[in-house]
This record gives sequence, C-alpha cells and structure tokens, in this order.
Amino acid sequence: MKLRRFYFAAAASFIVVAGSFSVTAQVATDVATAPVYVPDMTHAGEPLPDGVIAWDETIKATDAAFDQDFAKFTFSFTNVATNVIAILTVHPSCGCTTADIPPTPWIIPAGSNGQIKVSVNLAGKAGTLFKSLTVTTDHGRKDLMLRINMQSAPPPKAMTEDEKAKGIAAAKIDRQAVFKGECATCHINKIQGKYGQQLYDAVCGICHEAEHRASMVPNLHTLNLPTNEEFWRTWITYGKPGSLMPAFAQSQEGPLNDLQIASLASFLHAMIPPNVTNAPAAK
Repeated sequence: MKLRRFYFAAAASFIVVAGSFSVTAQVATDVATAPVYVPDMTHAGEPLPDGVIAWDETIKATDAAFDQDFAKFTFSFTNVATNVIAILTVHPSCGCTTADIPPTPWIIPAGSNGQIKVSVNLAGKAGTLFKSLTVTTDHGRKDLMLRINMQSAPPPKAMTEDEKAKGIAAAKIDRQAVFKGECATCHINKIQGKYGQQLYDAVCGICHEAEHRASMVPNLHTLNLPTNEEFWRTWITYGKPGSLMPAFAQSQEGPLNDLQIASLASFLHAMIPPNVTNAPAAK
C-alpha cells in the first residue's frame, strides 16, 4: 500500500513539473514571436502631413558670442498620430552641424515624446548663420531651421605710447618677439580658425590699419610697387629681416599655416590691386 502511494505521488509531481515546463515554454515562445514594427517607406520622400508629429518649434534662433565654440539647440516633439512612427534619418545641411539621436530606425510609439539635440560648430564663423535639418520618417519628411546671430568681436584695445615703444624696442632686437610673451595676446591667440579678411583684421590690421601706426609700419594701400598673390605670400611667409616685419609662417617659427597664408595673400591681392601706375620703371 505504501509503495502504491509513493508511485502515485511521484506521478503527480511529474505532471505538475511537466505542466510548468509547458507554460514556461509557451511564455518564451510568445515573447520571441512578438511583432516587430517594419517601417513603410512608401511616403518617406513626401512632406510630413499635419497631425503626425507635433514640434515645440520648427524654427529656432539664438545669439552667440564672437568667441563661442558651439551653438546648441534641442527640438522636442510628440507623436500625436494613432500609430507608431519611425524616424529613419536626421540629415544636417552641412558638416559643421550635427544631430544627436538614438540608433535608427528610431521607433516612436503613439503618444510618446522625443528630442533631437543639435550642435553647430562656430569656429571661423561670423555674421548671421542659417542651418537646417531634414528629418525623414516613414510618414514623410520635415525641415527644421536654425538661425544663429553671432556678435561682432570687440575692437582691440588701443596700446599706450609706452606699450608701443616697448614693443618696437623688442621687435628691433627680435622681429619674432610679437609672437612671444604678452604680445602673443594680439598676434597669436586670436588666429585659430580664421582665414582671409578675419585673419587680416586679427593679425595684420592691428598694425597696418591702426589710426596711429608706427612710422616704420607701411600703409599697404599706397605701396609704390606692383604686387600679386606671390608677392604677398612671400612677405607674409618670410617677413623682412632687419625690420619690424616678422615671418608669419610656421616653418619660420611664426603662427600661420600654409592655408592661412594663402588665404591672406588672396585677400590682400583682392583688396589692394597692383599699383602699377606708381611703380618705378623697370630697368
């Protein structure tokens, strides 16, 4: 009798355990076979209709300081449609603008929110900038606009007569002195990312365009000789030994790279046409 009870209890336990395994297997199967949303690309290239995504704003603007490195924006949105939406791509208008989003396709359930964070690199930029982002979804495309108002750089602080005298005395001993010590504040620290006119204003104009420039600093607009891009490139690169004109090329222990020198030479050639009329006759 006891042995018969034992077999009955063992059989019952086996049935319970087997049933448990069956339920667990069924749950695992249900999880594994959950439906996956597959975006429909049919309307991806069309304008995004109203009533699908609600944006906090589609045009954003900000002010930026003249020495600011980046401008930051955040576009917030809500899926106001009754079904799932997939964001396929977010494409900026240029390489200096980047968008931070999750891996795509970015699935947005109905009624849920999201954010697109945008960063614009301002290095070498000036004036008013206009950028854009194209957000492509499986329901259509939407353009988001950016405007950045960059403040102008303040005019350089005028040097005192004593400061000018000290600078000239140092340059007579070492014409590269303008790139060292306190002088570097004006001649080196403000050239990063600048080319052409911006670079000229930062490193050349402070001497050649100064209202009360030193007598040995020439007025570039009245040079009595013919000029061209190669003329300007040579003077910028090597300067003039025995004068206050330093060598600006990095190969000569100056601060400018080849591209910056080329941009300066091009700007000067355009700004100051060759003065052939007043040039001495060739011998």
